[in-house]
Amino acid sequence: MKVLSNMLFSICLLPLVSACGGTSSGTQNADNGNAPENQEKQSVLENSAEKRSAKLLYMGHGSLRITTAEGKVIYIDPFAGNEKMYSPAADLILVTHNHFDHTQTDKIKNRNADCQIITWKEALKDGKHQSFDLEYARIEAVEAGYNKNHDVKECVGYIITLSDGKTVYVSGDTSKTRQMPQLAEKNIDYAFFCADGTYNMDLDEAAECARLVKAKHNIPYHIISKQGVFFDRKRAEQFNAPDRLIIDEGEEIEL
Repeated sequence: MKVLSNMLFSICLLPLVSACGGTSSGTQNADNGNAPENQEKQSVLENSAEKRSAKLLYMGHGSLRITTAEGKVIYIDPFAGNEKMYSPAADLILVTHNHFDHTQTDKIKNRNADCQIITWKEALKDGKHQSFDLEYARIEAVEAGYNKNHDVKECVGYIITLSDGKTVYVSGDTSKTRQMPQLAEKNIDYAFFCADGTYNMDLDEAAECARLVKAKHNIPYHIISKQGVFFDRKRAEQFNAPDRLIIDEGEEIEL
């Protein structure tokens, strides 16, 4: 009788054991079901970590090329630089004023179908400085000129704000402007100041402007030493500005 009772007890336990086993198996299946989702999240994180940074190429004189993190290419004041430097297809071309050493847009042979050109004419409309919101950057025109060679009504500088928030200020051809103290409020990352001392402000005035703008990095450019040389390193080293950054002709930096 005792044996029979034990057998009946064991038989009654079997469904309970099966039920527990089923629950355990269900939990594993749920975990396996979440695995692709977890892998996808991990992939997104890895892609974010590997996202390209924007780059800036100084081509010499007043000519720059910015490649955004999205791969968009922005040329500024095309003039200096070789064919290879101008080979990436343009998405945007910015021109600060009408002098020949800033307007050689014909050097940019490759242009994407939706390439835009913004010159001082579009940037300074009806006496007001304009802003342009693009998917990959915001372009804000600012004052430039204030000397006998450059009329403030026909010249602009640009502040370029990239999608990651990094900002680049390009002074264009200018002397100190009334607007420069206000630019300090924009917390600019990289500021380029022309400093030739012949057609525009010299190194001392450019350094004074840098102290007004208060960018994180202050860069002298538009310094020609002789014909065919589009950047004078020795003179640039006399740029006595805080947080000075010297970029050589043909050098590319990560922003």
